[in-house]
Amino acid sequence: MKEVTRRSRMKAERRQQLIRAASRLFAERGFRAVSMEDLAAEAGVSGPAVYRHFASKEALLADLLIDVSQQLLEQGSQRAKAASPIESLKLLIAFHTDFALRDRDLIRIQDHDFANLALEDARTVSRLQRAYLDVWVHVLRQINPSLTESVARTKIQAIFGLLNSTPHSASNRDTETTRSILEGMAMDSLGFPLSHAQLHSTGS
Repeated sequence: MKEVTRRSRMKAERRQQLIRAASRLFAERGFRAVSMEDLAAEAGVSGPAVYRHFASKEALLADLLIDVSQQLLEQGSQRAKAASPIESLKLLIAFHTDFALRDRDLIRIQDHDFANLALEDARTVSRLQRAYLDVWVHVLRQINPSLTESVARTKIQAIFGLLNSTPHSASNRDTETTRSILEGMAMDSLGFPLSHAQLHSTGS
């Protein structure tokens, strides 16, 4: 049993090594410029080992984008259950800002390589991302019921564009400065200006 557990743990660790390698290389070079051999070398494994975990480069790309979309939806949904809608909004903004600062490579991959997903995988990612958007829209319309769903969606999509600017906006600034700027701008643009201390004291 211990040997089985050890093998399972090693397999999971090797899979994560490949995922991290893919995230770095796809972000740096673009999906089409990366081969399975490149991924193996970056992860420090043999070529055949890659295929034991992923049938293709496309499957690895799908794993990256589906997984992050699921995590955003699950974590966002939890934060939307705060004591008040305005508290939920603050938590959502802090959460997404943390994601955008931490996982800039995934934002680059989504921007550049979404079109390389297989059709069914692209539909899955789109469905998850629409559901995540809906979480935000619901919270915003709780705060301001006069907003139509269309207007609320436009506002939240603009906020995503702002927060997901980190591959560019965070390159020459320290993390906390960037966090303060992005969070403050997000709340201000939605009509709820707050100080950095008020916003980030909610945690992420």
